[in-house]
Amino acid sequence: MPPLQAPPSPPTTGASLRLRGSLGRPADKPVLDAVDLDVRPGEVLTVVGPSGCGKSTLLRTLAGLLPPLTGTVEQDGHPITRPDATRALVFQDDALLPWRTVRANVELPLSIRGATRAERRRTATDWLERVGLAEHAHKHPHQLSGGQRQRVQLARALAAAPRAVLMDEPFGALDAQTRAEMQDLLVTVLADSRATVVFVTHDVDEALHLGDRVALLATGELIDVPHPRSRSRSRTADRSALRRRILDSL
Repeated sequence: MPPLQAPPSPPTTGASLRLRGSLGRPADKPVLDAVDLDVRPGEVLTVVGPSGCGKSTLLRTLAGLLPPLTGTVEQDGHPITRPDATRALVFQDDALLPWRTVRANVELPLSIRGATRAERRRTATDWLERVGLAEHAHKHPHQLSGGQRQRVQLARALAAAPRAVLMDEPFGALDAQTRAEMQDLLVTVLADSRATVVFVTHDVDEALHLGDRVALLATGELIDVPHPRSRSRSRTADRSALRRRILDSL
């Protein structure tokens, strides 16, 4: 991957997020009961749990796509009642618009926000350089690999400087090497953006590598992860103990 050489975007202040109550779809039984979760400004909170436990429901509630069945969901102390430009949602499916070029896809949230053409072009170019895709700006999504499309989605999500990024297993369909590259790229770009991140994953090692804390939905626990991030730390005794603790919760 080419070095990340473009200047960083102006730093944002990460949002604080709070969830209290029961979550699920209206008219259905709750998927998650008695949720009590606070996400700190600027942290990366990874969320793990067995299939069907409500990880995606939690993320969509934070995004404003689902109301809580009971209780409240808040950003910076204010109720979340609908999607908002200050929160970006990233899916496992890259959800790029196939008729738009790579650059035009990255420019999309800036266009919606009303940015000028020059600002859109400048910001999109900067972000494509940062994710190593500057030379692919003119291509369309079908001309890219899966990993490249996820880089475009990451650039698009962060280009509009959101205060919170909600990520639903975004690297789950990638091969192991590409997944590791995307994890490291995410760490690099988030160091500049300072956005709050809630990252849903079923991969325990991914949760430990990316997260400042790990939320275990099956038990309601929150685990602090020692830093600095390093793949060489994955074999240390403390990291192995954390890994066993998370696996036991599943």
